[in-house]
Amino acid sequence: MKIVIDAMGGDYGPSVVIEGAVQAAKEYGVGIVLIGDAEKIKREISKHKVRGLDIEVEHAEEAIEMHEPAAASVRKKRDSSIVKGINLLKEGKADAFISAGNTGAVVCAATLSLRMLSGIERPGISIIVPTLKGVSLLIDVGANIDPKPLHLLHYGVMSDAYARYILNKENPSVGLLNVGEEEGKGTDFIKETFALLEKSGLNFIGNVEGRDIFSGTCDIILCDGFVGNAILKVSEGLAETISVFLYRELMRNLATKLGVLLLKSGLKRFKKTMDYSEYGGAPLLGVDGVVIISHGRSNAKAIKNAVRVAKEEVERKVNEKIMESIQRNLPAAP
Repeated sequence: MKIVIDAMGGDYGPSVVIEGAVQAAKEYGVGIVLIGDAEKIKREISKHKVRGLDIEVEHAEEAIEMHEPAAASVRKKRDSSIVKGINLLKEGKADAFISAGNTGAVVCAATLSLRMLSGIERPGISIIVPTLKGVSLLIDVGANIDPKPLHLLHYGVMSDAYARYILNKENPSVGLLNVGEEEGKGTDFIKETFALLEKSGLNFIGNVEGRDIFSGTCDIILCDGFVGNAILKVSEGLAETISVFLYRELMRNLATKLGVLLLKSGLKRFKKTMDYSEYGGAPLLGVDGVVIISHGRSNAKAIKNAVRVAKEEVERKVNEKIMESIQRNLPAAP
């Protein structure tokens, strides 16, 4: 198995990406293709013990920066690490592509080059969120900020397959994010989406509210990319703020510091549950290939775990399962 990693993506540059890639090659036994500025990549690789590991370097003359407009950059920078990496996947020279770089550019390049799975109109970024009952999927968190109701139905169908075959949920429940649980609540867009989901073969439980996201009320939460991205950013900020507040209180005096020693194992488990790097990356569902989008602030552990997520998707043939889910859950055309 070959997994292409955008070595130039992310806030911390090639160093942490390559560190994570080396860890993944050791732990998961997969082939890694690092794409980007070959000179910089080789310089970073030289800092690690890579003898016996299947790691290749593919040169890309350009890189798409985080601030650059997605569509224009993909068109103009044909020799960028994102565009060339996606093309390696398209040409069958790799099984998956991972990037912590410009999310919009990855979505755009994947959509244009790989095309969509048959029956799916728009891709969606799905993230795993920790809940009181385990984990749930939230989709979409930024790929499509102005979707049609049909697109959310497709998100539900794709997430159903992902939840079954990656998260091992037997009959995943699907909820539609709304301002209230009642069927008549929300905009015309939400009401139309609700009607489509009711007619599908999904285990649709109806509307859910924002407070239900982390409670584990359902296994899959559907929303548009604008709302989903806002939820993602608010959740990240809240988690960081709670961590700072907690640290301040625990370090307030000698008694609380001693209490930390008693709580040490519990605090470690709490931190692991809330740590985004444990979940690796977010699958871009709907494109005809395995594409994983990692957080811009990904550390080496996050990159390593993104490789794990990509490997699981390839091995469990998630896209094939999505096609089966389309046949099973979408209402037949009249």
